[in-house]
Amino acid sequence: MQQEKPRKPPSRAVVATAVAGPSASASRADVKPVRRATAAKGPYYVDFRARTAASYGHAFVWYGKTSEKQVEVAGLHPAGDVLPYVLGHLTFVPSETGASYGDLDEQYLTASYRVYLSEADAQKVFAYIKHLQATSPVWNAETANCTAFIGRIASFMGLKAPFHLLKPEEYVNQLRELNGGRQTVQLAADH
Repeated sequence: MQQEKPRKPPSRAVVATAVAGPSASASRADVKPVRRATAAKGPYYVDFRARTAASYGHAFVWYGKTSEKQVEVAGLHPAGDVLPYVLGHLTFVPSETGASYGDLDEQYLTASYRVYLSEADAQKVFAYIKHLQATSPVWNAETANCTAFIGRIASFMGLKAPFHLLKPEEYVNQLRELNGGRQTVQLAADH
């Protein structure tokens, strides 16, 4: 949850680049998640991740296509350095929603839960992630924090999300447990 500077992904990372999807204005009403146990693993994924930080850690997502080596990163953290982070425990502070320092380094990873999607579903989910990034202007340690941010993504995908006031590592591990470790998600356009 602490603001850190973005770094280039290591060459060994096997992650994906996001696909162009529907407009970023897609709303939750446009897509209704449906869980189906028989879904095959898709070529796209969302990886819910937690890593160490100077404080209690940070939660974020990697997302993209399994056959690509680039990574898209989304997470909510305070814009700036120490002062916004401290003030964000008392009030709302400006946020950033991209990669922060350490998000691309495997040695800082403490938890990971990857879910696979079809191309059509990935376009909807990736558009929702970009919409969430564009509409999350503030950070607050208690209400608008990194775990609440990735929890909104999980809920959009039809996953059960834990309460957001958990340490990031515990949050990602509970997310996996609440969903029985399931590895695939399918969305339905309408009910």
